[in-house]
Amino acid sequence: MSTRSGFPRSGLPNRGEGESSWISVSDLMAGLMMVFLCIAVAMMRSVMIEREKIRTIAMSYKENQLAIYESLQNEFAPDLARWGATIDRDTLTVAFNNSDAMFDTGEAALTASYQVVFEQFFPRYMNVLAPFKGSVEAVRIEGHTSSGWGQTSDRNDMYFNNLRLSQDRARSVLRFVYTLDEVATHHAWMMQNVAAVGYSSSRPIYNADGSENIEQSKRVAFRVITNSETKIHSILEESF
Repeated sequence: MSTRSGFPRSGLPNRGEGESSWISVSDLMAGLMMVFLCIAVAMMRSVMIEREKIRTIAMSYKENQLAIYESLQNEFAPDLARWGATIDRDTLTVAFNNSDAMFDTGEAALTASYQVVFEQFFPRYMNVLAPFKGSVEAVRIEGHTSSGWGQTSDRNDMYFNNLRLSQDRARSVLRFVYTLDEVATHHAWMMQNVAAVGYSSSRPIYNADGSENIEQSKRVAFRVITNSETKIHSILEESF
């Protein structure tokens, strides 16, 4: 017999109702755990997909980098020694290291002998890059100097004097190669993708003993930059 309040005479609540209440809460917790587990699995799968995309781009980048390097090497290997030039495999840079023959001291105008060199080099350079234009983000014509500047000992003056000189020399080379008749068909692409940059003395070349190699630091370089980095950034942006 129960009292008017609905409880048994002992004064305790009905055990069946309590058990039913606890079962529904445990079911809810189990359901939430399954939802969180599904979200975690989906996120892990998304991360793995993005990782695979980046890995694929990295592999493609290495293959493309090697292909460009080998094309440059095959085209220019016989000429590098007489031009005083080198090709760097990792940065895809063709560096002309005989700056004293390229320019008079402190000047930015190309000498006649190196006008001939660039007449021979640049049309062939553009033809080598033509099959890879879809993967080339930019070509930089870089001007570099050594750290010294005449009798000046002020580091700030030397840096900014060399910055101006390196910029002027890079622009001088770009202007010259742009006007060559053989590259007229590349003008539209060059306007969008080729730039002249001066680095002053910020990227010197060092000897084995750690001292600056004055002659090799003074150089003009043609560097290919591929678009793999841009693609990776695009994937990362899409992920957030």
